[in-house]
Amino acid sequence: MLSRFPLALFICLISSCLWAQPLSKKAIKKLPACDAADELLSAHQPREDPYKGMRIRSFYLYMRDSTALAIDLYLPKNIKAGDRLPTIVRQTRYWRRPQLRFPFSLFSKGLLGRTGKMVQRFLDEGYAIVNVDVRGSGASFGQRLHPWSPEEQADGAEILDWIVAQPWSNGQIGSLGVSYGGTAAEFLAIQQHPNLKAVALMFSLYDVYADNAFPGGIHNRWFTSNWGDANALMDANELPPNAEAYKWLIKGVAPVRKKKKQLGKAVSSHEENKNVHEGALEVDFRDDRPRQGAGRKVDYFSPHHYIDALRASGVAVYSYSGWQDGAYAEAAIKRHLDLGAGAHKLMLGPWEHGGAYNISPYCPSLAQFDHAGELLKFFDYHLKGQKNALVQEAPIHYYSIGAECWRAAQTWPPAAVVWDSLFLSDAGLQPRFAPLSEQKIVADHQFGTGKVNRWTAVNGKVKSPYTYADWAQRSASLLHFDGPLLESPLEIVGESKLQLQLQSTEDLADIYVYLSELKADGSVHYITEGQLRASHRPKTAWQSSHLRKDAQAVVAQQWLELRLQLLPVAWQLQKGSRLRLSLASSDKDIFEGAYTDKEYDLLFRSIQEARSFLLLPVYQE
Repeated sequence: MLSRFPLALFICLISSCLWAQPLSKKAIKKLPACDAADELLSAHQPREDPYKGMRIRSFYLYMRDSTALAIDLYLPKNIKAGDRLPTIVRQTRYWRRPQLRFPFSLFSKGLLGRTGKMVQRFLDEGYAIVNVDVRGSGASFGQRLHPWSPEEQADGAEILDWIVAQPWSNGQIGSLGVSYGGTAAEFLAIQQHPNLKAVALMFSLYDVYADNAFPGGIHNRWFTSNWGDANALMDANELPPNAEAYKWLIKGVAPVRKKKKQLGKAVSSHEENKNVHEGALEVDFRDDRPRQGAGRKVDYFSPHHYIDALRASGVAVYSYSGWQDGAYAEAAIKRHLDLGAGAHKLMLGPWEHGGAYNISPYCPSLAQFDHAGELLKFFDYHLKGQKNALVQEAPIHYYSIGAECWRAAQTWPPAAVVWDSLFLSDAGLQPRFAPLSEQKIVADHQFGTGKVNRWTAVNGKVKSPYTYADWAQRSASLLHFDGPLLESPLEIVGESKLQLQLQSTEDLADIYVYLSELKADGSVHYITEGQLRASHRPKTAWQSSHLRKDAQAVVAQQWLELRLQLLPVAWQLQKGSRLRLSLASSDKDIFEGAYTDKEYDLLFRSIQEARSFLLLPVYQE
C-alpha cells in the first residue's frame, strides 16, 4: 500500500491542500478566470497602513497533562509595543511547517508557495497567527487513539487561554483550517471558549461516517487506507516513498527552535498511534464499536454529533466547500442548515478539495477566486468589528457550473427551486409515467471511477482542473436512462433524489447512481452521484440513519424499494443536451463493494404500483 501513496497527497498535506499549483506558468497564463468573485461577493478592502514582514517564534506549550505541543507564533515584523492583535488559530496533524534542507532553509522559513503568501497577507492585515501540531503528530508529543480525540479538543481550549494572556493579543480569536484542520476548528468552537468568535471550516467533513468513511453505508476504502498510510509515515517524520524527489528540499517536520533534540523523542511518542483504516475495517453501521480506537463509535469523534454545543457557542461559522470536494459540499450544507439562525455563511464553489482548481468542464482553470480575501472579510467583521460588505451579502453563495456564474440565496435549496419528476422507463427518462420492463446489470465489480475523481480529490490526487476527463468512455458500459432533448437550458440546484425498484439474485446489493450531461456532440460530462448499500435503505425518508437497528435485509429474488439522495450540485445543462442517469453495481477504485464468491445480477423495473423515478431540484429564475 505504501508504494501506491500518491505524491500529490504529500504535497497537498504540506500545503493544507489549498494552494497547490502543479500546472506550468505557461499553462496558467492561458486559463480563464471564470470563478473570480462578481458583484454578489465584494472584494476584501485591505488596510491603508498594512503591517510589514514576518516574525516567527517556535516553542513548546505544555498542556494540563504535561504533553508538549509544538507551536509556531507568527507576528508582523514591525508590530509596535502596545499593539493588540486578533489571532487566527490553525491546528493540523500534517506538520505545522516543514523543515527545509540547507541551503534552501537560508531563503525560506518553510512557508511554501501561496500558503506563505496567505500567511503574510493575514499578518499585513494586522493578525497574529498560531500554528499547532496537534497532539501525537508533527513535532508535538502524545499518542492518537483516533482523530479529534477529547484530549486534542481540550488542548485547543488551553491554547486559547494562553493566547488571551499574551501582551500582543486583543482577546479576539478566530480559527480556520482545511480538511482535518477545518474539523479541528469546528471542535474548537464546540468547546464554547468565550474568546473564540468565528471559525472558517474549509473543505471539511461534518459527519465522519456519511461524509467520508462510509458514504451510503459503503466503506470508502481508498480514502481510509491511503489516509492511514500517509498519517503513519508523517507521524514517523518520514516522507512517503513516492516523494523521494522532494528529499533534496524537505527534511521532515520543523523542530521547535532550540529544542531540536526533542524532535526524536516527540516522534517516538507517536509509535502507539492507531491507524484509522484498521478501525474502519471493523465498521459496517455507524453505531458499531471497533476494537481499534478504544471501542468508540464513529459519532464519538464526529462534529455533527455535537451540533447543540456548536449552536450554543455563539461562534460565527463559515462552511466552505466545492462541488467535487468528496461529499464535503453536502457536509457544509448540512452543517449550515443544522446551525439555523445566526451570522453563519455557506460557500459552494466550482472546486475540488482545497479550492486550487475550477473543475467546471465549461471553464477548467486554476481557481481565480480570492480565498484569502474572502476569509479576511469574514474575520475582519467578526474579530475587528469592521462593518464591511459582509452584512449586506446573502448568507449563501454558490457557483452554477454551465451557467458559469455565482448566485446568492437566503435558503438551501434556494427559493427559486421547484421539484420535477422523471420516470425510468423503456424509453429512458420521461416526464410522465411509463413502465420499465426488467433491466439487468451484472454485479461483476468491474466498474470504477478511476484515479482522478471527487473521492481521490480529498487525498490530494486531483492536480489539474480536468476531473472525469474520460467519463464518456469510462461510463459507456453502464445502464443508462437518457432524458428528452432539452429545448432550453435546465439548471439543477440541490440534491436530486431517486426511488428505485430493485431485485438482487443474492442477499446483498450496492447501487451507484450517476447523473451526466450528454452533449449534442456525443461528449459526456459527469455531474454528480450517489450510492447506497441496500441493507441500509431508509424505510420512509430519503436518507438512511445507518444504524444497525434500522437495517433491512436484502432477500434474494425479492423486489425491494430503495430511496437515496444524490450529492448536491448546481449545474446548468445546455440547450440541445440530454440528462443521463446511469446505474452501476460497484466503484472498484474507491469503495469496498458487496462481494460474494460469484457474480450476481441486479434487476430494475418500474410498474404502476411500484414506480422508479428521479426527483430533480430545478432552478427557475
